[in-house]
Amino acid sequence: MSVLSVARRVSDCVNHAAVVVCILCVLAMLAISFIGFLYTVFTGGALSWTYSLARIFLPWIGLISTTIALYWGEHVAMTLFVRLLPEPLVKVAAIICLVVIAIFALMMIWYGWQFFINARQTYMVSHMIQIPQYFTAIAVPLTGIVTLIHLVRGFDLLEHFVTVEDVTQQAIREQQAEDV
Repeated sequence: MSVLSVARRVSDCVNHAAVVVCILCVLAMLAISFIGFLYTVFTGGALSWTYSLARIFLPWIGLISTTIALYWGEHVAMTLFVRLLPEPLVKVAAIICLVVIAIFALMMIWYGWQFFINARQTYMVSHMIQIPQYFTAIAVPLTGIVTLIHLVRGFDLLEHFVTVEDVTQQAIREQQAEDV
């Protein structure tokens, strides 16, 4: 097995883990909000900490979900503009796009790590619940790392080279796989 295929397999596993993390964060937010709702219904009062605790998960959902979108090619890549370019410039545009994504990921790691190291605040969700800022701050460099891992997929991340026929054939294959 080549190094590239191993790296792509790692990217697949990391993407699966990112999906699980996002699902768990959404479920945690829903559970916390539902607890607050039930408390309000049964007691008539409101729990002050449910909203504050639920929003702690938003940075994780927002940042990690961007890596999932990158993995599936669901990101802003100016595809329409690129398709108007002559064929030789499409590859140049794709390379520039991947380089910009890599630079952005490296900046997220560099500045995100500084943010994480200097995170000294504690979120006072309630007088009993205190969440260190480290919990949300680590999502920034982690997102940069996952983005870099996904870059091993290269041009597969971009829609620059995808034709309508490719999409149609992929949809047919997926439908046939579901039917089996």
